[in-house]
Amino acid sequence: MALLTVRAAAERLGVSYSALKQWIYKGTVRTVRTGGGHHRIADAEIDRMLASQGKTPRARGTRRPRSVGMLVSISGRNQLRGIVEEVRADGLLAQVRLRIGDQRLTAVITRDAVDELKLRRGEEALAIIKSTEVMIAKSS
Repeated sequence: MALLTVRAAAERLGVSYSALKQWIYKGTVRTVRTGGGHHRIADAEIDRMLASQGKTPRARGTRRPRSVGMLVSISGRNQLRGIVEEVRADGLLAQVRLRIGDQRLTAVITRDAVDELKLRRGEEALAIIKSTEVMIAKSS
């Protein structure tokens, strides 16, 4: 019996990590607890859930291709390259502060995004600013 982490099970089910955690807490999903208290989900339970949603379970060992972590191109024009100065995670959200030259940029993103990007202090990261409006100010 193969056991999956909650993150791997969520990927296979096509749902978010937080949604699957809520299902676990509600008892909708049967899990096995590790000695450290972490939840693991059996392949059979994943197949049961997929079948209940009318989806065909994937064959074992078939994996969705993962990105290699390289950003090839993006349509956003406002891209700022900086160094991760601080990462503070609390609950489902995280605050990431980038040092861009002598300026600081703070972004609030999901904790899942921090984990997936493996953001760590001192590493280079790219801030991509998407906005329909830009405001300019000047002191009088």
